[in-house]
Amino acid sequence: MAEQVQVFGFWESPFSRRVELALKLKGVEYQYFEEDLPHNKSDLLLKYNPIHKKVPVLLHHGKPIAESLVILEYIDDVWKENYPILPHHPHQRALARFWAKFIDDKVVVAVVKAAGSRGEDREKAIKEAREALETLEKEIEKSNKLFGGDDIGFVDIVGTVIAGWIPAIEECFGFQLLTTDNFPNLIKWSDQVVNHSIVNQILPPKTEIVAFMKANWKF
Repeated sequence: MAEQVQVFGFWESPFSRRVELALKLKGVEYQYFEEDLPHNKSDLLLKYNPIHKKVPVLLHHGKPIAESLVILEYIDDVWKENYPILPHHPHQRALARFWAKFIDDKVVVAVVKAAGSRGEDREKAIKEAREALETLEKEIEKSNKLFGGDDIGFVDIVGTVIAGWIPAIEECFGFQLLTTDNFPNLIKWSDQVVNHSIVNQILPPKTEIVAFMKANWKF
């Protein structure tokens, strides 16, 4: 039932949106609580995630789970029969975890660093981001499909931060990373992801992300 599953999130957060996407793909009803970020965190958010004090938080039968990658695995474990997100084979599952962590630790960190720096520091961060994206470009080239194969999977869900947020960051901060010349496979993959019927419902419009970044990302 919807009241048994609650999500504390924020509309602009790619980490929050990936949790909603997983639930939508699995057909799990949930109650959504929009946090007034970045400054007015609710008492419930602080109660359910006292360590990191951030979204997303999944509440299931009154028990909180924090951190988006952990939440995604939890969702897949609990609703196993509803649209598997992670591969069944242990080796493939391990690879999916590896690439998901690679996206968050390498790509996202470098892109945010590029947005928040200037001059030589920005060029260095852009170089780091491109190198990480080149690694992903080679990986997606192997399948020439989605990271999850024919269907949206764990890595694709995590990768919505690339497909949905990097173009907004490029526009907002005036540098370019993803081009058809440099990353044809990632561009093709991004187009498939953002045009997926359920992903399209979840991702905020680029114009709104850009407007939020311009108003709130004060580096």
